[in-house]
Amino acid sequence: MAAGELEGSKPLNGLLNALAQDTFHGHPGITEELLRSQLYPEVPPEEFRPFLAKMRGILKGGGGVGAKDVAGQKVNIWAENQSIASADMDFNQLEAFLTAQTKKQGGITSDQAAVISKFWKSHKTKIRESLMNQSRWNSGLRGLSWRVDGKSQSRHSAQIHTPVAIIELELGKYGQKSEFLCLEFDEVKVNQILKTLSEVEESISTLISQPN
Repeated sequence: MAAGELEGSKPLNGLLNALAQDTFHGHPGITEELLRSQLYPEVPPEEFRPFLAKMRGILKGGGGVGAKDVAGQKVNIWAENQSIASADMDFNQLEAFLTAQTKKQGGITSDQAAVISKFWKSHKTKIRESLMNQSRWNSGLRGLSWRVDGKSQSRHSAQIHTPVAIIELELGKYGQKSEFLCLEFDEVKVNQILKTLSEVEESISTLISQPN
């Protein structure tokens, strides 16, 4: 392999984006051969494979190859199973981590570390949100909309056309379609909710103001 074939910033950034899509954002099916042919066509498969495993290990952990032989090559620098995503590294931790990897035998180069650092600074928030969504057991709130409308149906004619608050909640689990829940509140219920929220806010403020 010619020197520098795995050094380009553009293909490495593309590789990290593809790994993030496959691992964190629910777009599986991105194969090793697809990545190699599109990003590193001049690199033989037996050399691309350990490089891919290394980058996957840095980004997501758990998928690091540890001390296994990959295509006949010993790759053991990710045995500690640490990754920038699993540790949710801040930028100071990231720089220290990447610097350590550049000093390890068989690690990454300074140029590769710079690309990884730039990628993480741009994608940290979205990846963190995706990991949080994947870790939820129950449905989470995806969206909320509300409006004030006139009541069109009631068992009591006097209540027809009285104002009501219509709240629509969009709920869903990671990887599943959304479900919608529509709630209707009259003035009394709205006032009760506002009173409860005010009490919660007051309790939080009291706890925050207490000395440690």
